[in-house]
Amino acid sequence: MRHLLLALSLSLVAPAAHAACGGGWNSFIGELKSEAVAKGHSKSSTDRFFASARQDPKVLKADRSQGVFKRDFIDFSRRVISKSRIDKGRANAQKYASVFRRAEQEYGVPAGVLLAFWALETDYGAVQGNFNTLNALITLSHDCRRPELFRPQVFAALELFERGEFDPKSTKGAWAGEIGMVQMLPEDIIANGVDADGDGKVSLKTSAPDALLSGAKMLRSLGWQPGQAWLQEVQVHKQMDWSKTGLGTTLSVNDWAQMGVKPKSKKFNGSAGSILLPMGKNGPAFIAYPNFRVYFEWNQSFVYVTTAAYFATRLSGAPVYDAGNPSPNLSDANMKKLQKKLSNRGHNVGKIDGILGSGTRAAVQAEQKRLGLAADAWPSLELLNRL
Repeated sequence: MRHLLLALSLSLVAPAAHAACGGGWNSFIGELKSEAVAKGHSKSSTDRFFASARQDPKVLKADRSQGVFKRDFIDFSRRVISKSRIDKGRANAQKYASVFRRAEQEYGVPAGVLLAFWALETDYGAVQGNFNTLNALITLSHDCRRPELFRPQVFAALELFERGEFDPKSTKGAWAGEIGMVQMLPEDIIANGVDADGDGKVSLKTSAPDALLSGAKMLRSLGWQPGQAWLQEVQVHKQMDWSKTGLGTTLSVNDWAQMGVKPKSKKFNGSAGSILLPMGKNGPAFIAYPNFRVYFEWNQSFVYVTTAAYFATRLSGAPVYDAGNPSPNLSDANMKKLQKKLSNRGHNVGKIDGILGSGTRAAVQAEQKRLGLAADAWPSLELLNRL
């Protein structure tokens, strides 16, 4: 799922002019083969690589059906963070203790962070996806929604094939082309793959050490800062300036403390951060430190990212968050109505899709502030009616 929501976000942008897509399938495959040879791949290996390629309509169906991202934080986090997953996480932390020590020593990524990704991406390797990876990548490259994301991955998969690390017929993974226990795209595997078990191969599907160290290396390459926190639950003062909440404002913990923000644990885990209210001022509250932003390089969904970061704190010993008493989430129809009204007022909310993404949150907060409402970025029927 490394780029699953990145793919979704890029759907809001017109395909790049240079990214050829569409047209007849056979001619499209011919174009890919010509480009591969032009890039220096031999005609023989190129022909063998593309020989079994087929368009997969199930990939396009999955791409168009991402309703899970309409769930709110409490609903989503409670669905995916189960006692079983926490117990398995703790068991895996012991089983692969030496691997996690190495991940932290070499890349500065704590065990809890890797365990959370491992759990949410593939349920610790149990569910890695059953889509033919080559077919998925070529299908999404041919589709004109965002070929600029997937076309380069086809050639990266060809490079892996030439290394003997990718089988066009049998390599399977997620519908968006990610492979292995922590779901990495071919370009990421080439850049960050680690042979942690020393068998001479980077085996992300079958080797937990390889997958975990590769994930750690990728997070470090994305900007993860060793020894730094990522997320921490806090209590917020009910009369604070809500317009300062959200990722758009970063203040020192001393500044937040002066506004009545208190850590649920004994002390703040960092020196500066942003206050996150995933479900508004009456719901859970967190302070997000700089490492939290690295999560968005892995995935673009606010709800997924906040859940993954929170799950990592749970696996690191933090208690269950206080859910509070937030106002209900808007229905899909009302969220779309709200997005249309926000768009009509000049806000960039992206596609009218009913998903409370970063653009919609920012627009909601701006309109709440303009109307004199609590600017906590959580959409409400009151805001919808006022607009």
